[in-house]
Amino acid sequence: MKKTLEDILVRSSPLTVAVSGGVDSMTLAAAAHRLAGRNGVNMVHAASPAVPPEATQRVRDWAGREGWDFLIVDAGEFDDVNYRSNPVNRCFYCKGSLYGTIARYSSRQIVSGANVDDLGEYRPGLDAARDHGVRHPYVEAEMYKNDVRQLARELGLGDVAELPSSPCLSSRVETSIRIEPETLGFIHSVETFLAEKLQPRTVRCRVRSTGVVVELDAQSLQSLTVADSTWLETSIISLMPPNLAGKTLAFAPYRNGSAFLRTGPS
Repeated sequence: MKKTLEDILVRSSPLTVAVSGGVDSMTLAAAAHRLAGRNGVNMVHAASPAVPPEATQRVRDWAGREGWDFLIVDAGEFDDVNYRSNPVNRCFYCKGSLYGTIARYSSRQIVSGANVDDLGEYRPGLDAARDHGVRHPYVEAEMYKNDVRQLARELGLGDVAELPSSPCLSSRVETSIRIEPETLGFIHSVETFLAEKLQPRTVRCRVRSTGVVVELDAQSLQSLTVADSTWLETSIISLMPPNLAGKTLAFAPYRNGSAFLRTGPS
């Protein structure tokens, strides 16, 4: 473990780690627990329609395996009209609900798994973290995503170290389209289906005002035959919930954040 990170975690204890189930927060939780134990750190995970169920199960499994002091909560973001309306700064309302909920359960210092790479992107959730006094140990230790993955390997976290980046399911919905649980369930079903059938390196199911777009990495997209595309299109359309009925479907190359339309000021 990087000595700087270790020093930060020790000095900041007792801690509450917000654990999403991704590589960053899972690694931070494991590192903090192994340093401080149950008396020095606990973990909180928010289960939500925006969180893939396998992420929640991953946190459950590791909590049992490692002996974490662990709590699952409903952060309540789906009760927030600002979040549901899906503005350009939707993540601000999501993270605000999360950190506000955690603070009701814990008086400890809340920490997140944000790393230095995250600072180079538009992340309104970081504004919510600042407003709630949340700290980011990786940022303080000047650790990037690759550093986190290496730490996960050093800690023996197995497949966790190689988890692909996977923002919440709401990030697949174009700005200003209302966030609906049924839409997120559809997105997850499509991505799971295609992951099983095609085993792509990357897959995203985007819901846009113009229709549904399935994005695949270049190699997976190029390997699709006309017959494959027709069969997959029929299968995906059959998964559409009533609120998406009639939307067109297209395949496209993967682009990071391509469902996100930034219309606000810099």
